[in-house]
Amino acid sequence: MIGQGFMGRAHSNAFHQVSRFFDIPYDLKMRAICGRDRPRLEAMAAKWGWENTETEWHAIIERKDVDIVDIVTPNYLHAEIAIGAARAGKIVLCEKPLARNLTEATSMVEAAGRGPSLVWFNYRRVPAIALAKSIVAEGRLGQIYHYRASYLQSWGANPSVSGWRFNRENAGSGAVGDLLAHLVDIALLLNGPMSELSAITHTFAPGRQVDDAVLVQARFHNGSIGTFEASRYAIGRQNQNVFEIHGSKGMLRFDLEDLNRLEFFDAQGLPHLQGSANILVTNPEHPYVGHFWPPGHIIGYEHTFIATLADFLTNLDAGQPFHADFADGLEVQRILDAVEKSSEQRSWLPL
Repeated sequence: MIGQGFMGRAHSNAFHQVSRFFDIPYDLKMRAICGRDRPRLEAMAAKWGWENTETEWHAIIERKDVDIVDIVTPNYLHAEIAIGAARAGKIVLCEKPLARNLTEATSMVEAAGRGPSLVWFNYRRVPAIALAKSIVAEGRLGQIYHYRASYLQSWGANPSVSGWRFNRENAGSGAVGDLLAHLVDIALLLNGPMSELSAITHTFAPGRQVDDAVLVQARFHNGSIGTFEASRYAIGRQNQNVFEIHGSKGMLRFDLEDLNRLEFFDAQGLPHLQGSANILVTNPEHPYVGHFWPPGHIIGYEHTFIATLADFLTNLDAGQPFHADFADGLEVQRILDAVEKSSEQRSWLPL
């Protein structure tokens, strides 16, 4: 693993815990973790059970005992490390967004080729979102009319915050790559490809190099229309990630701040009995329940990383494709690229 900060801890927990919850076909060995701050690196390795530490990422990809490289670095290092690791014959896992821009993302996909890869769009493995995908696939919403999504945080409004996420050279973008990327991935998963979009981005902080907020209007190939909003200036919101889908037969709504629940409205029932069902997604029939706690017991954010890694390893053993892979990450990057261009040109763009 090559990484730092919060995501480094989340991924380490996934590698540490996956064998505990899932019957995976591999004996995972956490061979080496790489970072630049030696004291913090050693402390993290000791806490999570990494066998060795390295301070240069080239040393990781050159190791013969390393088969998988997990990239949890600032965005500007994604492409270089991923391409180097892929050329060294490693399986590559990478944090989202896949890259800073479309050019880098394309190069990463070309380097990975048809080999197995993973992008950490972990929200796909929230049981409620996995259930939503099944409901849509079964046609229970009918013809889709509207797709709405927002990802609202407020920490960017703090004048004292700094770091690589606010540097365009290091991050590539602000709320677009950090928050909108998640919304786009889930929209593509649940509602299919988009045909065109129009967007605006805005930076509230004077002199800041990246966007603080973004608004997007979109048309989907299935005939529906969508809106997306992502902001680091949504005062009063800590981490509200919401989507709502309206179709001819019903509605779905999900909020990450209540991640064990999914709201479903069935418009096919008797009119005088219609009402939204607030489904607690912890029953035996629900996705992933059998891998964690007994039915009725809620799971947390960290379990989405464990389930992502477990699905990847299970599919790897079976020779089956895994999603979200680098190709999926590239499709998200295409839309993020179009969002920035649309904002600059103040126009609708085809996709």
